[in-house]
Amino acid sequence: MAGAQVEFSGLVLVRKNYREADMIVKILTDKFGKRSFLFHRARKPGFQFSGGILPFTQSKYTGTLRDPGFSYITTVRGTTNYQHIAEDLMKNAYATYILGLIDLAFPDNEPIPDWFQFAAEALTKIDAGVDAQIVGHIAEIQLLGAYGVAPHWANCVVCGRDDLPLDFSEEYGGLLCSNHWDLDVHRYHASRRSIYYLRLFSTVNLSQLGTVKVAPATKIELRTIIDRLYEDMVGVTPRAKRFLDQMLGGTRKLKPLKPRTRD
Repeated sequence: MAGAQVEFSGLVLVRKNYREADMIVKILTDKFGKRSFLFHRARKPGFQFSGGILPFTQSKYTGTLRDPGFSYITTVRGTTNYQHIAEDLMKNAYATYILGLIDLAFPDNEPIPDWFQFAAEALTKIDAGVDAQIVGHIAEIQLLGAYGVAPHWANCVVCGRDDLPLDFSEEYGGLLCSNHWDLDVHRYHASRRSIYYLRLFSTVNLSQLGTVKVAPATKIELRTIIDRLYEDMVGVTPRAKRFLDQMLGGTRKLKPLKPRTRD
C-alpha cells in the first residue's frame, strides 16, 4: 500500500504550521487510521485544498500513504463543514475534546473504522444541536476500554444483580449493588440517576441518540464522576479538556460525592 494512490474519507484532527508556508494535517481516515499529511504551500493565498483541511471538516480524499514519513493528498472532494460547531465556542470545545480523546487513545496508522464512524456521528449530532456535553460523556465512557480501563456497567460485579441500587467502585472495577456497598467504603456514592446515565452511555448507539434532556444538577454530577474516572483510572488529559474546564467554570478539584444510604 505504501506509495500507492488510495481513496478514503477523513476527518481533520489537528493542523500544524510547518516550515515557511507548509502545513501538517493529521486526518482520521475511515480505512487507515490516523495519518499525518504534508501540504506544501498550504498557508499561501489560493491554496487549492484549503477548504478540505479546515478544522471540523470531513472530505473524501485521494492520496499517497507513506509509513514512515508524511503522506500526501492529491485530490479533495465532497467536503462537509460542521458550520455550527465552527461558530459556537462550546460546541467547538466539546468537538475538539472528543477528537482529542480518540487521537490519544490509538496509535497512528492503526485502522479504527468504528471510531471514525463514531467521530463523524458525534460531530453530526453536536452540529445538529444535540447536547454537546452528553455526546462528550458518551465518548468518554465508551473510550475507556481503549485506554485499558473497562468498567463493568451491566450489573453488580459480585452477585450480578441489577434490581437493587447500584454504585461505582474503582476497587472492584465496576458496579456494586447495595447488598455489597460495605465492600468498598470509597465507592463513588453516586445518585441513582447518574448511575442510570453512565450505564446508558456505555451501550448507547450514538447514531440512534435523539434529544436528551438531563437536569442541571445531574449534569454537574456526571461531569464530576467522569472527571474522577479519568483522573484516577486513566490519567490522560487532552489539551482541549483544560480549555473546556475553563469554559465551564475553571479547572476544579474533585470533591467526594455526598454519601447516600441503601434506600
